[in-house]
Parts: sequence; structure tokens; C-alpha cells
Amino acid sequence: MHHHNSSTPAPFTPAQALPGRTQAMSLSGKHALNGHDMYAIPAGMEEALFAMGCFWGVERLFWQQPGIYSTAAGYSGGLTPNPTYREVCSGQTGHAETVRVVFDPSLIRYDDLLRLFWQHHDPAQGMRQGNDVGTQYRSALFPVTSQQMQAAQASHTRFAQAMHQVGDLRPISTEIRAAGPFYYAEEEHQQYLHKHPHGYCGVGGIGVCLPD
Repeated sequence: MHHHNSSTPAPFTPAQALPGRTQAMSLSGKHALNGHDMYAIPAGMEEALFAMGCFWGVERLFWQQPGIYSTAAGYSGGLTPNPTYREVCSGQTGHAETVRVVFDPSLIRYDDLLRLFWQHHDPAQGMRQGNDVGTQYRSALFPVTSQQMQAAQASHTRFAQAMHQVGDLRPISTEIRAAGPFYYAEEEHQQYLHKHPHGYCGVGGIGVCLPD
């Protein structure tokens, strides 16, 4: 997003975690595109969490799909409660920039969302995504149900095989672990590329398709 360097970020250790705060981020709570409640999970819908680099472009990728009720930019996978963007960028929260997606599984399946995840970033870059360097840009799936966990792990296996078939032998660095708290990012980061259509978007795949 703003940080362009080629150095390897220092590993995060829990003892370094910033203390954060008990107060949650103050937001309008309304999705800038469709006006839907960004906190709600209406009856029959499900939520999913994806970390695949800078959350600006990732959020747009998902809101453009059919069957999506809402999307939100935030932070997950770390230790600091209710972090700020600046704190997450310091590398001292343990969080990854994460997008929360609320979707209607009768219109779009979690498996479809997983295909978007694998095909629109490079899951073998470790603690970076493109020019964005830092633990906050790591690739991660945070399944919220046991069914999502099974699907996520199976998709990882299939994508690794597909990479190998085209000669990309790099190990996948995507972290897959059960979802913990999701902390909403500041209002300015919500639906950022709707508010700033020509803003930076780091979403790009490696040209490998996820097999069925």
C-alpha cells in the first residue's frame, strides 16, 4: 500500500504485541455500495474471512461477486485487540489485513470464494504480497466453521498440485487456522476503492487455476 522495500520483515513474537484497546472502531456500519449492515449476518447467510495482501483490492474483488451481502476491511489472526491501521503496519500486532465477506450460499458457495482467493494473489510469497512487505500482508484463510476448514484445507492441496503441474515448485505459505476475532478497520479503509476508484489495488494472481 505505502510500504515498498525488499527487506525481509522481522518475525513477530507474541511478547511484542501492542496492547491495543477495549474500544472497538467507530464506524457508520453501512456498506458504501449497497447500504447493507456491515455487522449483520442475515438468516441463511454465512461469513468468511480472507487475507491475501492489501485489503483495498481484496474487498473489491469480493463485493463484485454475485450473492455477496456485505464486505468489510479489517484485521485478524493476531493478538492486539481493536488495532489501528498504523499499529498493524508496524508489524507488532500479529494481524493480517483481512476481508470479511457475508454471502448467500444459495447464490455463491464458499468453494467459489476459495477459488477467488487462490486465483487472485500469490500464496507462496510468505510475509509479503508483491511490493507490500510485512506480516500484515501474509496469505491466510481463517475458516469460521468445520466445513469451511475442510474445504480450505482441500483447496490448499489442490492448488499446490496445480502449481506443481505448471512447474511452480514453491511451497505455499498460506496460513490456515480457525477464525479468531475480526477487528474492523477504520472507516476510511471500508470500501476504499469505491471511494477512490483509481486507488492502489495489489490484487493479482499467478496464472494458476484451482482445479475442481
